[in-house]
Amino acid sequence: MNKVKFNLLDPIQFLALGFGSGLAPKAPGTFGTLAAIPLLLLCSTLEPIYFAVIIIVMSLIGVYLCDYTAKAVNVHDHPAIVWDEFVGLFITMFMIPLNLKTIVVGFVLFRLFDIVKPWPISWLDKHCHGGFGIMIDDIVAGLAALACMHIIF
Repeated sequence: MNKVKFNLLDPIQFLALGFGSGLAPKAPGTFGTLAAIPLLLLCSTLEPIYFAVIIIVMSLIGVYLCDYTAKAVNVHDHPAIVWDEFVGLFITMFMIPLNLKTIVVGFVLFRLFDIVKPWPISWLDKHCHGGFGIMIDDIVAGLAALACMHIIF
C-alpha cells in the first residue's frame, strides 16, 4: 500500500493538517483537536460576535482547505486532515467561559460526537462529499456538543 505524502511546506496542506498535528500516528483527530486548544485560547477574549465570525470564516476556509488537501493526496477525508476538528471544537466552546473544566468537558463531548457519529452526523458523513463533506459532520458534532455544554454549564 502506498503511503500518502503530504506537503507541510504547502500552507494549505499545513493548515488542513492542523499545523502537522494530524500526522500523529494514532488518533490524529484527537491530536488535531488538542492542537486547536491554543488557538481557541487566543480567541477566547473576543466578543461573541467576533468569535462567531471566526467560526464562520474557519468553516468556509475549511471547505477549501480540506477539499484541496484531499485532492492533493487523492484520499477523501484522510484522517490526517484535521481542520474540521479545529472548527468543531471552536463551535463546541461558543459562548462557554473557558477554564480547565469546560475545555476538558467540551473536548470530550466533541470527540464523543465526532467518533460515535449519532444520526444525523453519520448520515452527513456518508452522504456529503468533497471539502463540504469533510467539514459538515464535524460542524454538526460541534453543534451537538455545544448544546450539551450549554445544558451542563
